Amino acid sequence: MALKIVYQICCGVDVHKTFVVASIASTNKQVLPPKRHRFSPFTQGLKELLQWLLDNHCKNVCMESTGKYWIPIYNVLEKDCNIVLAHPKYVKASRGKKTDKKDAKWIADLFKHDLVAGSFIPPADIRQLRDLMRYRFKLTCFMSSEKNRLQNCLTVSNIQLASVVSDTFGKSSQRILDKILENPDDTSFDIEPLIHGSMKKKLPELELAIDGFITPEQAGKLKVIKKHFEDLESRKAELEKLILALASPYQQELDLILTAPSFKNKFTAIGIISEIGVNMEAFPSAKHLCSWAGLTPTNNESAGKKKSVQVSKAGCYIKPLLVQCANSVVKSEKHPEIRNRYLRLRKRRGHKKAIIAIARMLLTALYNMLKNKEPYNAELYRKSDVLPVNREITIEQAILMAQFQGYKIKSAAE
Repeated sequence: MALKIVYQICCGVDVHKTFVVASIASTNKQVLPPKRHRFSPFTQGLKELLQWLLDNHCKNVCMESTGKYWIPIYNVLEKDCNIVLAHPKYVKASRGKKTDKKDAKWIADLFKHDLVAGSFIPPADIRQLRDLMRYRFKLTCFMSSEKNRLQNCLTVSNIQLASVVSDTFGKSSQRILDKILENPDDTSFDIEPLIHGSMKKKLPELELAIDGFITPEQAGKLKVIKKHFEDLESRKAELEKLILALASPYQQELDLILTAPSFKNKFTAIGIISEIGVNMEAFPSAKHLCSWAGLTPTNNESAGKKKSVQVSKAGCYIKPLLVQCANSVVKSEKHPEIRNRYLRLRKRRGHKKAIIAIARMLLTALYNMLKNKEPYNAELYRKSDVLPVNREITIEQAILMAQFQGYKIKSAAE
């Protein structure tokens, strides 16, 4: 049985760092020889690629997502072509028959039969927002690393501020640390003018905590770390201004997301929009969105045996964000519809699987909120948890339920 040809004229693009190979597959009652061409990755070369496609009446293009090299090509072809971006594992050619020209032809042959699963690519403004939000996440990680390095220096120098204060980077702690770095050899200074509020109750403990020994090398390292941390903090503040300006057109969607449990920070809501966008028509259902975000078990079954039911590795940015929100909301009693479900799941499946289930529950709620333009409604979950008033069933129904659960039915005489 021959495969159905979905695209009469389509193009497969093999993307590399230094060049781009394109192959057009044409079918007009019979399969025509492919047209191949090699282009430069510079902007002029990509414009030539676009013109070559238009001259050959080709509007459907498929290419693999090779690193970041596909992005300039996508940006040039986006307005005039229908582009399908494929994961490399779905278009990988067989060994022994792999060249750049054959790769492009193989992609085109798969695509013309609609055998390539496309990746979700949001609009250009959402892609820019996603790029800035991911960079903000990296800056936050850098700041956390610098905090840990500073704390390690204090530990090595036996300055036990962390044992007395709750935040080493608080105002009082930073004033004390600045005073120590002015003259590392002298730790017997009066610290009372440097602290404020409830910290004054801990004055005797603070005097003992700062009585350490800082070598000149550790003092120099502390100064570099502290300056780097402050610089990262200022750069992050500048980046957040850009993010807020770029996210301003989506204020309505942000307000909806902020009504959901544990979504109290505006940047958390922006992080969700930057990953999934605001148009939920891109996902056929909430289940598809959860699968894309890596919150569903993978299928690995052979000979009737399931080898693994772990969640997939997809969603490396949105999944940790949703897990953090899930961990936050299950600790609060403000949302019993979520906390009670978590406690029930934890008894049977453990904490980790229960948290993934709650993260999926939150993402499903966000999907319906953005799709229907409605705020979060806890009553919808509470109604589903209420047991029906009539709890009576017939014997035949009970037998069917037991058989469905895997029980073998036998008579009382046996």
